[in-house]
Amino acid sequence: MDGWPGPAKFLSMLDPFGRKITYLRVSVTDRCDFRCTYCMAEDMTFLPKAELLSLEELDRLCSAFVAKGVRKLRLTGGEPLVRRNVMGLVRSLSRHLQTGALDELTLTTNGSQLAKYAAELKDAGVRRINVSLDTLDAAKFRGVTRWGRLEQVLEGIEAALGAGLHVKINAVALRGINEDEIETLMRWAHGKGMDFTLIETMPLGEIDADRTAQYLPLSLVRARLAQSFTLDDSDYRTGGPARYVRVAETGGRLGFITPLTHNFCESCNRVRLTCTGKLYMCLGQDDAADLRTPLRASRDDALLSTAIDEAISRKPKGHDFVIDRRRQAPAVARHMSVTGG
Repeated sequence: MDGWPGPAKFLSMLDPFGRKITYLRVSVTDRCDFRCTYCMAEDMTFLPKAELLSLEELDRLCSAFVAKGVRKLRLTGGEPLVRRNVMGLVRSLSRHLQTGALDELTLTTNGSQLAKYAAELKDAGVRRINVSLDTLDAAKFRGVTRWGRLEQVLEGIEAALGAGLHVKINAVALRGINEDEIETLMRWAHGKGMDFTLIETMPLGEIDADRTAQYLPLSLVRARLAQSFTLDDSDYRTGGPARYVRVAETGGRLGFITPLTHNFCESCNRVRLTCTGKLYMCLGQDDAADLRTPLRASRDDALLSTAIDEAISRKPKGHDFVIDRRRQAPAVARHMSVTGG
């Protein structure tokens, strides 16, 4: 790309607490082909397509962040692979990998479209993906996702592994639903050479279920696993919030993402961009910056760069997630699919 700065010219974004912002998560769509019970209601109203940024606009926004020091881009949704022509965006953004401006371009997916896109993702420079999978029981999977087919997701995972992608399995720990299956999921993932990460359910958006009934603290899960497995702390990091252990008996890595029992805000290096151009400086706060207006106001990025700087200057110290039976409303009203987790 003509005029693109060399790596030596890249800047750094620092928030008010001295944290370097190097990781941008981009929700390319709020739509999803599943309706997971902990994520959204079955009868969802999604954004009108006219409100979404074009793929070219998303590319320009992402590139502006790369120029300001972001080293890792993760495409999310909703389900990112249901966005029409999304692979054009992936291929375009991969130019930043080739220049050395970007260390990693990756995505989080429910796996439903992986059989179709896995080889193309690898060819476009993606090396590592996260697949959300909460159970290996087909009936339970249908119950959790409402619309999903386990066979389709497993086929997609095999396609990703076959294409040479490194796959990490993410599972939300759900009391009474998959808590008796966590060991099975871990052994299965490690047996295929995949990392496995557990996530506490987060109080985002109105859903049809009671989150206080779903919530399973990972401190309890880890204590249970430690009765049967040797869990050795690891300094392995992927740039995200997971903290890892090495499981001696399987040889695999096990991650824990604990926004409730032990928040990870002190080392937060992330901001989140929505498909409408809103920038959320914290997943657990409502404050957001409008980047669509400065993006469309000028052909150059001067206004956009200023808006990004102002937004980063408002990044809070941390989130205030809590799950409490006395408080029925979610901590944050927007659904996970809006900001992509």
